[in-house]
Amino acid sequence: MDKNLLLQDVLAHLQADLEQATLAALSAHEAATHEENVAENKYDTLGLEAAYLASGQARRVEELRQTLITWRQLRPRPFDDAQGIELGALIQLLDEQDEERWLFLGPQGASMKLQQAGHTIQVLGSAAPLGRALLGKAVGDEVRFGEQCFEVLAVE
Repeated sequence: MDKNLLLQDVLAHLQADLEQATLAALSAHEAATHEENVAENKYDTLGLEAAYLASGQARRVEELRQTLITWRQLRPRPFDDAQGIELGALIQLLDEQDEERWLFLGPQGASMKLQQAGHTIQVLGSAAPLGRALLGKAVGDEVRFGEQCFEVLAVE
């Protein structure tokens, strides 16, 4: 599997999410500032509710911008046994039910599933509990995540 293609897929998904969130934020802002939403009495809260929504949408846009910037800076490198698993690693795990899972470890903020070479790859941030548990591990290591236990089968 190609980590650089996976990174491009993550960036494309994040860009699409940012565009969608930006449109939602603009729409919410227009609703909050529209003349029909001016309060007519103290019980008329439609404008206030629209303003809260617009504020939340604006925060979401900024979070996505920051996530996109962080992910654009990621440069996946070949696995180094001396360093162990680090950001940009493509990891194959085996769970206790002998099911294999593929993970692509990156910065926080981009949880999604991607398809490549007939495999489903879970994109996972290093701040996630499993992501933190994987950092520094190598092939053959066991990783505990809550009640679950995984074996690291391969790292690219």
